[in-house]
Amino acid sequence: MSRLYDAPHRALQDSQGTRALADRIESRACKTEFGGEEKGFIESRDLFFLTTIDTRGRPTVSYKGGAPGFVRVVDPVTLAFPSYDGNGMYLSLGNLSANPQVGLLFIAFDRPHRLRVQGTARLSRADALMAEYPEAEFMVRVRLSELWVNCPRYVHRYEKQQTSRYVPQPDRTTPLAEWKRVDRINDVLRPQDAERAQQLGLISEEDWIAKVKAGDPTA
Repeated sequence: MSRLYDAPHRALQDSQGTRALADRIESRACKTEFGGEEKGFIESRDLFFLTTIDTRGRPTVSYKGGAPGFVRVVDPVTLAFPSYDGNGMYLSLGNLSANPQVGLLFIAFDRPHRLRVQGTARLSRADALMAEYPEAEFMVRVRLSELWVNCPRYVHRYEKQQTSRYVPQPDRTTPLAEWKRVDRINDVLRPQDAERAQQLGLISEEDWIAKVKAGDPTA
């Protein structure tokens, strides 16, 4: 019995003559534990993409970034990552709280290389790892179902220019997100953010959008 394929996958494989190939790939590439290579690759990444599904069955994909090592493989079947301050919508965390099935995609754009992880997620504000991640609001632990390496064929090669100034660091206070200075939203921010924004000076939405379009690193 396949861990990856159901009837719709099989129908497409059969129509395209790739069932045997798909089975060979699964048998060779699909794993149910993190090995040393997978652990090393995941913990070297400073970004990944997270897929979650809401209560109405709608998927969403989120970019997650941090300092290298912010995703940690804590045992052969579990990884953990922090959730930092975002836009207050909590789409991904709300989704996985209701539907724990998640997918994670780790990519190295300079090699290129990519690794897929599927599992079940659990959200916590009392995780022992919280103390090791400055400014983390929650910790997410994912229990592994399957992982496999994907062909890098269509991964474009890019080089990193600089680390986002918003990545939490243990030796400094993270700057306030520039969009939180927009005057039209100051009245709905959390009190501590509203106060910081006022101290820095409020800006217009148009000014912030102009920064984004210009690629301003403070945006």
